[in-house]
Amino acid sequence: MVSRLSASEASFYQLENSTTPMYVQSLFILRNPRGGLSYEKLLETIERRLPQIPRYRQTIREVTMNLARPVWVDDREFDITYHVRHLAVPSPGSDRQLHELIARLGQQPLDRSRPLWAAYLIEGLADNRVALYIKSHQALVNGMAAPAMGHVLVDRSQRPPPFDEDIWVPRDEPGAVELVFGALGDWLAAPRTQLRAVGSTVGSPLAWAGRKAVGTARAVIRGTAPRSPLNTHVSQNRLFTVAQGSLEDYRTVRARYDCAINDVVLAVITGALRNWLLSRGEPVGSTRTVRALAPLSVYSDHEVDSAGQPIGAVTPFLVDLPVGEPNPVVRLSQIAYATESHPTPTGLVDARTILTMAGFAPPTLHAMGVRVATAYAGFSGRVFNLLITNAPGAQRQLYVCGAKLLATYSVPPLLPNKALTIGVTSYNGTLYYGVNADRKAMSDVGMVSALLDEALAELLEAAQ
Repeated sequence: MVSRLSASEASFYQLENSTTPMYVQSLFILRNPRGGLSYEKLLETIERRLPQIPRYRQTIREVTMNLARPVWVDDREFDITYHVRHLAVPSPGSDRQLHELIARLGQQPLDRSRPLWAAYLIEGLADNRVALYIKSHQALVNGMAAPAMGHVLVDRSQRPPPFDEDIWVPRDEPGAVELVFGALGDWLAAPRTQLRAVGSTVGSPLAWAGRKAVGTARAVIRGTAPRSPLNTHVSQNRLFTVAQGSLEDYRTVRARYDCAINDVVLAVITGALRNWLLSRGEPVGSTRTVRALAPLSVYSDHEVDSAGQPIGAVTPFLVDLPVGEPNPVVRLSQIAYATESHPTPTGLVDARTILTMAGFAPPTLHAMGVRVATAYAGFSGRVFNLLITNAPGAQRQLYVCGAKLLATYSVPPLLPNKALTIGVTSYNGTLYYGVNADRKAMSDVGMVSALLDEALAELLEAAQ
């Protein structure tokens, strides 16, 4: 029996184009262990984890005449060395060189005839570091039932637990006739469902991705988002930069003003965007705002996977960031009020609970946030100006292939007509910002790192 792509998975598969590839991307910075982290060890580690993420050995087959959604089929010629690659920056490589490489790797398309993912071991970095960059197609990742590769590669100890020997025998690939008969069977069993599925896949892939969000969207969309230089045509080329801040500093601000860490994060981003707009000579009147879609990571008590584990989800949250307000404390107060008044869906709880599950959740949570954002992007008009995903991670030392995980960054994809996305990950006492931007529209994105630092410093000074 074939496994058919879900409605949202098929949407992401059909939605992808050359300017907005729908890839889940993670960048891990590792301390190079004594003896080095070899390419062969990385290959072995990934091979041992593949049973936890079976889709990473599967390809997508479309059904003749789009009679039904595509299906997952085992790749009978699966070659892990095609997907796991070895690169280096000129030693001693700088962070800027690494970020330029990540931007270029992110814009390269994945081969649709093979499993839709790639991993790169990047050597040559200064200070005895190596990097691991992973990108997966958004269709591969569907919550806790189908996590991102970065979710299963991270270990809690330097010596990971033993894994059972993996004896994988690919199933025979169904022929075209079998796929057609399977589609006809689905039509006979549920004709209305199939009519909606085919119609949305062929006509408007975003309709399927957005169907679950429609009810909430009607409640929270407050007209068209304000005009912004962030909303423009997106090219094929990217720029990537990072920033980081002490989680203790964010806790200091939170305690002083009795708000949430997420409120402080949004206030810091607001301050950085305000100064970025001013640097461009943009008018920043007292009432000017930038509307962000900042999905909240949660899991449901009512939905479980085949193993009985709760399925991760996100709830959409649109917030108007007050970039026109010059006082950083007033900005924070306005954001805290907005988040406090945001209704939390019944049965959904804070994402911190998800950290009790095995693995490193942020890569999967960021991917789920992008799913919600893509649904909203499908509504007519300009609904929001930028996407901000924020995923909590473990506050302890973790390891990848026996190497210390020093830093972790999300590289969230750009959406149509959105020149900037920001992914925030908390890990081991630090908040890590991954900033992905269109190279043409935001050639000055490199200054965002310093602007985020300045915005946090303003709040800390006020909190003294």
